[in-house]
Amino acid sequence: MSKIKRVDIKAGSRVRVVLKRDQRTGKLTEGIVSDILTKSATHPHGIKVRLDNGQVGRVKELMEH
Repeated sequence: MSKIKRVDIKAGSRVRVVLKRDQRTGKLTEGIVSDILTKSATHPHGIKVRLDNGQVGRVKELMEH
C-alpha cells in the first residue's frame, strides 16, 4: 500500500511515477504533476497523475523542491 496521500500532491510537484508500460519492471519516471487523476484520498497502487509532458502514472515518490 502506498503511503502517499492525494493531499500531499499538488500541481507543480516534482514526483517519481511508474508508467503503465513500466508496471512490470517498476521503472520510475521523474516529472512535474500537471493534473491529479485519482479522486479518492488514497489508492493501494499510488495516486494516478498526469505529468506536464502528458504521461500518466502512479506516484511512488515525492521529490524535494
